[in-house]
Amino acid sequence: MAIDSSVLHAKLKEFFGFDSFKADQERIIKHLVDKNNAFVLMPTGGGKSLCYQLPALVMEGTAIVISPLIALMKNQVDAIRGFVAGNDGIAHFLNSSLNKAQIAEVRKDLLSGATKLLYVAPESLTKAENVAMLKEIKISFYAVDEAHCISEWGHDFRPEYRRIRNIVEEIGLAPIIALTATATPKVQSDILKNLGMPDATIFKSSFNRPNLYYEIRDKSDPKRDIIKYIRNNPGKSGIIYCLSRKKVEELAELLNINGIKAAPYHAGLDARTRADNQDKFLMEEVDVIVATIAFGMGIDKPDVRFVIHYDIPKSIEGYYQETGRAGRDGREGQCITFYSYKDIQKLEKFMQGKPIAEQEIGKQLLMETVAYAESNSCRRKLLLSYFGEDYHVENCGACDNCLHPKKQFDGREEMAMVIELIESLPERFKMEHLANILTGEMNSIIKSYHHDKLELFGAGKDHSSKFWNAVIHQGLVLHFFHKDIEAYGLISVSDLGRAFFENPYELMLTEDREFAEGEDDDDDTAAAAAAARGGGGGDPTLLAMLKDLRRDVARKKGLQPWVIFGDPSLEDMSIMYPVSCDELKNCQGVGEGKAKKFGKPFVELIAKYVEENDIIRPDDFVMKSIVNKSVNKVYIIQSIDRRIPLEDIADNRKMEMEELLDEIEAIVYSGTTLNLDYYLEQTLDEDVIEDIYDYLHDEAESDDLAVIMEDLRDDFDEFEVRLVRIKFLCEVAN
Repeated sequence: MAIDSSVLHAKLKEFFGFDSFKADQERIIKHLVDKNNAFVLMPTGGGKSLCYQLPALVMEGTAIVISPLIALMKNQVDAIRGFVAGNDGIAHFLNSSLNKAQIAEVRKDLLSGATKLLYVAPESLTKAENVAMLKEIKISFYAVDEAHCISEWGHDFRPEYRRIRNIVEEIGLAPIIALTATATPKVQSDILKNLGMPDATIFKSSFNRPNLYYEIRDKSDPKRDIIKYIRNNPGKSGIIYCLSRKKVEELAELLNINGIKAAPYHAGLDARTRADNQDKFLMEEVDVIVATIAFGMGIDKPDVRFVIHYDIPKSIEGYYQETGRAGRDGREGQCITFYSYKDIQKLEKFMQGKPIAEQEIGKQLLMETVAYAESNSCRRKLLLSYFGEDYHVENCGACDNCLHPKKQFDGREEMAMVIELIESLPERFKMEHLANILTGEMNSIIKSYHHDKLELFGAGKDHSSKFWNAVIHQGLVLHFFHKDIEAYGLISVSDLGRAFFENPYELMLTEDREFAEGEDDDDDTAAAAAAARGGGGGDPTLLAMLKDLRRDVARKKGLQPWVIFGDPSLEDMSIMYPVSCDELKNCQGVGEGKAKKFGKPFVELIAKYVEENDIIRPDDFVMKSIVNKSVNKVYIIQSIDRRIPLEDIADNRKMEMEELLDEIEAIVYSGTTLNLDYYLEQTLDEDVIEDIYDYLHDEAESDDLAVIMEDLRDDFDEFEVRLVRIKFLCEVAN
């Protein structure tokens, strides 16, 4: 029976309380009610759910909604039951969380015809008993929500989704509506082909979300930056995405310690805890949810004011969908992402054990993310272009690149210089080494390869290593260079790069933009970042005095200045003005041991400076550290005291050796002294220990492992260096 527009409008008002449809909703609904296949591309917040919920309520039979997350199903079933008061049987979900009694209730309501919407996980849809049950009822249509999960080119690929068409044919054919908030043309084609509906009408809404502000920030001190930002935006709801479960737990704990109501969410938590934490967020008992990408699909919270990516996402599609959870009500939505090329290198490393085809797809998606992060173009234009949509406005007025344009320069000479250098070398090297050659940096690797004798050694000394790394990154994005992930990131020149070298043309490259105070005094996010980050927002006069004091203390003790306090520690002191050793412990890189050993003259200088200059100390912006009470750390300390081999400690705690070293380093940096001599004597040659120790004492300019390895990689491996560095920090720095 045909259903006309007046009935649809009446039901829209009756069930959902809306007076009119948004965008393409009415066309999509009429198309589905007329029993046609549809493919709906609609950004988050555009009203996708209504496109299948309303047809299900007005059509004869039960709509089967295939959905990927249990939490999402419960959320939507509760919403439908709220729209249709007094009839809880109108919507159900069927998944692994139900017991036998609950499944029996679902079956009864289905067979009686009371249920209009049944949400099913793809895994549950394939079970023989569920297929048999669904064969007994009249199905109005199938809705495949989050349809990008079908495609291996999509950011949340789920192999179970690729079986949907076969199961539909087994249960009984009916119209199919596939819906997603993100899909490139490649993903669209994959979805339509796999669902066996090439004839489906495609309804594509604009992907533009004009209320969202997009920003990429340098990942120098993200934890402090995040705390500062949230404190500047009290009471606002937000989501922070991290790539690892461990980081989710750490960051949620850190936020709570700093007075921010936050809860973690990841697949490693039990279902009850995940559901409770999600409900707390939806009910505004917590302001911030810290999550892996397992959180957020279809979460109906329109007033999320910020989405922060602590780690860069693995794909543009993932980034777009996750940022799309901000500002679904059309109001403010801040999308801030922290970016470091080291994170990209980590993600590349994670891919190494995967099948080659999967690695290739992953690398391509990742390079698109790098290109987006490092681009100086309008971020909105880049995102819309990625999804096949043109954006003709020159300045969107709502992204960092449009509001604070980065400086550009014609980099054809610089790019040609890098290409010439790479082609002149008989071996291949990492980008950091290439940058060091161009700046004339002398270190052990440069010496051992005699690269200080090269014609191009020091040819780019007018610029910093960071500048040359940025040029090489942009060359990778332009496909002038190839980076061999399997060979630890060694750089070679591509055919495209050689063609450019033969015939150079204007090449507008971007200088790295530093986030500094004063970039925009009215911009809370920029100001918060500047004040929180070392080098911006600190007291330059005090910082200079602290550096002078550090130099004097280091000279008296016969130590490198960084051993006393690193630059980030001094920069923190110039922001927070600690006047006691207890307050000094809150500064970055200052544990209890270091505060006691070196802190007294520093806090005395600061106290005197504060008094003489009538400084009002920003106590409200002191970031508290997580108190180290974890079971792992206590066990590690006790085990080392009992001289247990590190391999046995790692095995007993089911940890990789690298994880154990991370934990030991964290313990040492918090100020605790450990004696690893028993292990070093059994594991390393005495000469190795002595050489690395002497280097750290006499030559090292910082305790940064990457810098140390750049100097020592030819002579020692990272494991040896880390062990001796721990010994050195315990004996000298703590």
